[in-house]
Amino acid sequence: MDVSTCLKSLLLAIRQYRNNRSALNSSQLQKHIEDVSGLKCGGVLFSGQVLPSECLSGLMEVAGDPNTSHALTGSIISLLAQFASDGEAREALHSSYNFTGTLASIIHCNRSTPEEPLVLQCLNVLQRLTYSVRTQHCASHIHELISFLMQHVQSSNDDIVKACLGLMANLCRHDISVQSHIKSQSNVKAFYRALINFLCHNCLTVVVFALSILSSLTLNEEVGQKLFNAKNIHQTFQLIFNITVNGDGTLTRNYAVDLLVDLLKNPKIADYLTKYKHLSVCLSEVLGLLHNKHPDTASKVMELLVSMCSVPVLRKLICESVLRPPAPRLQPATRKGVQARGSEPSLALIHWVTSPLDGPEQCYMQALSLLAELFEEAIDSSLCSSAQSFVELLLQEVLVLLQSPDSTEGEQLLKKHCLRAGRVVDFLLVLCGDDALRMLVSQRLSPEVCVSQVELLLSYSQDLSGSTCTTSNYQLSQVCSKVVLKTLELMSHFKQQMPDMEASFYRILQDQRIVTPISLAMTSNCREHVQVALRILLEAAPLPDFPSVILGDSIAANNAYCQKESELSIRSSPASEDVSFVGKSFPMMHAEPSGSACQSIDSLIEKLQNGVELQEKVKDVHMSEIIDVYEQKLSALACKESRLQDLLEAKALALSQADRLIAQYRCQRAQAEAEARKLASLLKDTERKKEGLQAELNDHLLEVERLKSDSQQLLEHNGRLQEVADQHQELKGTYNQLLSRYDKSEGMLKELQAAHISLTQQAEGLRKSNEGLKLQQERTLAEMAEKEQQIKCLKTDVLEKERNITGLENNVRRQEEQIHEMEENISILRKELNKTEQARKDTSIKASSLELQKSQLEAKLEKMEEELSKHTQMIAMIHSLSSGKLKGDATANLSL
Repeated sequence: MDVSTCLKSLLLAIRQYRNNRSALNSSQLQKHIEDVSGLKCGGVLFSGQVLPSECLSGLMEVAGDPNTSHALTGSIISLLAQFASDGEAREALHSSYNFTGTLASIIHCNRSTPEEPLVLQCLNVLQRLTYSVRTQHCASHIHELISFLMQHVQSSNDDIVKACLGLMANLCRHDISVQSHIKSQSNVKAFYRALINFLCHNCLTVVVFALSILSSLTLNEEVGQKLFNAKNIHQTFQLIFNITVNGDGTLTRNYAVDLLVDLLKNPKIADYLTKYKHLSVCLSEVLGLLHNKHPDTASKVMELLVSMCSVPVLRKLICESVLRPPAPRLQPATRKGVQARGSEPSLALIHWVTSPLDGPEQCYMQALSLLAELFEEAIDSSLCSSAQSFVELLLQEVLVLLQSPDSTEGEQLLKKHCLRAGRVVDFLLVLCGDDALRMLVSQRLSPEVCVSQVELLLSYSQDLSGSTCTTSNYQLSQVCSKVVLKTLELMSHFKQQMPDMEASFYRILQDQRIVTPISLAMTSNCREHVQVALRILLEAAPLPDFPSVILGDSIAANNAYCQKESELSIRSSPASEDVSFVGKSFPMMHAEPSGSACQSIDSLIEKLQNGVELQEKVKDVHMSEIIDVYEQKLSALACKESRLQDLLEAKALALSQADRLIAQYRCQRAQAEAEARKLASLLKDTERKKEGLQAELNDHLLEVERLKSDSQQLLEHNGRLQEVADQHQELKGTYNQLLSRYDKSEGMLKELQAAHISLTQQAEGLRKSNEGLKLQQERTLAEMAEKEQQIKCLKTDVLEKERNITGLENNVRRQEEQIHEMEENISILRKELNKTEQARKDTSIKASSLELQKSQLEAKLEKMEEELSKHTQMIAMIHSLSSGKLKGDATANLSL
């Protein structure tokens, strides 16, 4: 069964179940859900088409209904949880279908039975769904979900505790509204105490979750300053690095890396990390993880390294570890594993940079970002000379990534190629900051690669503008425009060194398609993009065929569109931000409908016939006046046609706005239904809470008394624990010193044994060589006597050669004078050569512009010939019906 048939059957089963919630319909719906789950149709489900969207909306409604059975709800959640790991599907579930609110409502309905498998399933799916994604604070049941998590972090079930902590860590991270809501709760202090108690838990995953929540909530407060002060932060660093290197599962490693990334944003903690005594060892072990074959682990490690590069001291240390070749040194036997593990991380980076496009996107994107950071530091700190061989190897692989992919591979791979090409060009622009590295790039980069890259991006951006105007297409079109400008900036760096690059560069700047990227960058709110566009515009403006008028119109259109968008966004609801909208480029401006063209031709023929009838009545009118009449009619037709074109463009904009309003209405209707269900459940909850408030008040008073006694006991217990911790630190320091002394002694013993053996062998060899030298001395004395005789003969020869040398020196002086004269002539010739080279460049620019003008003039000439033939026929028809006197004048004009 194909996907479309399965989805139609699923939609029919959903409607039948909503009309009649019988056991038979429930089993049928569950069977269809299992069929769809086995098809692996994530790309179709989240394609935005009507049928999959209706199916997903129906599944959300069924799952969010409190009357649905747990088995059916679990099947729906299991089906949708398969797509929580895919980035685009997860974003669609999170933003378009409000899957987060649905799961939160299920948890809220079953809050009285948290041990239910359905609740644990919802918590686990929510944790995967909200990882590295910001949750809308206005989503349904989010406040209730946060209260549920704060209440059940102290559950006796370890699975519930771990799921609650992981989900809370996701919700708190980078979300100030959630953090403020948690801090406003009455039981926040008890929640903090529970999190602090989790720091002593035997499960490292729970410890990392607790640290992540505490860092999000208290990092800039008094509690956080006590937790992450100079005394405790080193233990946190050791824990994070141990989890990152040794691993307690991929999930724990990811959260540990995220925790360190968040902590590094605090300048004080970043300074603590630079002073961490085990930093170099930990960094070498982290770099060793780049050899891991698991792409998720490698991408997370590279994300950590990129974040560490934001600290100047750490960036320099990472740069030296990766780019500088390691010096040979003696290592104790116990550290051989670490050394082998961290060897040559640069080769691992090359491996991840050249990973295939259909692989994980984060791997090659993070690897390129890390390389850009490292080479920025290398250029600033003069480490480029030590990385020459690595750059040569890297360029061979990186420049291959700029080659255009096969068009048959699919649109998804083409999108990934555009994103990766942007990072590659950024990296090459970084290399252009050093003269030696720029020379290496110029030796391997060909103009054909840059031209093909620009052509691919321009055509792809044009296709996106002509397709459905969605948010993703608009964002991708902007990415293509940025990559085009960066590629042009890269070409401008090498136009002086590569003549073919210069001609290609100026030819592209005179292409009318380049207007769209420049106009988008000029109207961008990013300072860097505007600066790049201005640099490109400075190169393009002096060119004779640069479309400056079209560029001005495009910038004005973009500004007008931005103004209309801001007005619409003010009038529309906040929930309409993710709805499809009209792109900034208007393809209707460049396409004229064939129907309107036919109508204009018919009207022209009709007017010509009317003009002929008028000429039959008026015989005495001169031909020049008749031509003036027709010229006025033609100009009026042209004005009317331009007005019709403007009306068509306005109609297209109105249709797109109507589509947007329809999508907004659908979204608002879904939100209204969810709010209605929420209000109904809130009404029931309020009735229940009203009955239990008095009992809870008494319980709170008793709890205050218990908390006072507990706090006193905790203070005493903390004092005892602090003493034990101090003793442990002292013993740990003594143990480390003894271990290092033992390793050094063992290494010195091995070195001394090897030195003793080598010295014994050297003594035996010296004894044998001494006997041989005695015999050699006797032979040498005899040879010396013979040599003295030869020396006397040589002295006489030397005197004769000195006389010859004086004559040769005179010849050398004369030749040096001739060389000086020739050097002066060469300098004159070089100046003339530079002038000739400049003239050649001007000629090449003029030639390219003349070729473009030639093609345009040929097209215009063909159009003029067609119009001339039409006018000739018209004039002949007019003169055939006019008088004999006018016939002579018409013949004369026709000959002209």
